[in-house]
Amino acid sequence: MRSATVTRTTAETKITVDVTLDGTGQYDNQTGIGFFDHMLDQLARHSLIDMNVRCEGDLHIDDHHSVEDVGIALGQALTQAMGDKRGIVRYGSCLLPMDDALVRAALDLSARPFLVWNVDLPTAKIGTFDTELVREFFQAFSTHGGITLHVDMLHGVNSHHIAEAAFKAVARALRDALEVDPRKADAIPSTKGAL
Repeated sequence: MRSATVTRTTAETKITVDVTLDGTGQYDNQTGIGFFDHMLDQLARHSLIDMNVRCEGDLHIDDHHSVEDVGIALGQALTQAMGDKRGIVRYGSCLLPMDDALVRAALDLSARPFLVWNVDLPTAKIGTFDTELVREFFQAFSTHGGITLHVDMLHGVNSHHIAEAAFKAVARALRDALEVDPRKADAIPSTKGAL
């Protein structure tokens, strides 16, 4: 079973993340940030990664440290759970519609982190959540997960729909990339022999 637990404690946050890559998308995410929990739930459900996140953060300041540090811990957990990446498909992509929003995500589990973010969230807030934190999450997640990640908004007017479509598109791309390739289940998917 490809799974991992990561605990991260700083002066700003205390986080525990549990992931099982070969799951069914079960989740129990509690960060104290309602909209962010909703997005993490979408990430788990649509990637089929079982995910439990606990975060106690300095929310009296703002949500930034909690969102970024969960991204860091979740990326680290993904990296640990993948191990040497033997047998994975490696690449994944998704073109995901959600009402007015259409978001494309493409990724490579390459151990070469890079984020390309072409997403314009038209409002500064979704409820009380700062929309700029959506990018911050994916920056931390891609960096610490070793993911080359491209996210492009093709259409959208509603910030909630755009953000949710981004999380779902990344989730579906992850689901594809993490699958074990039955034709190459014992091979690392690189001509270098390592990822």
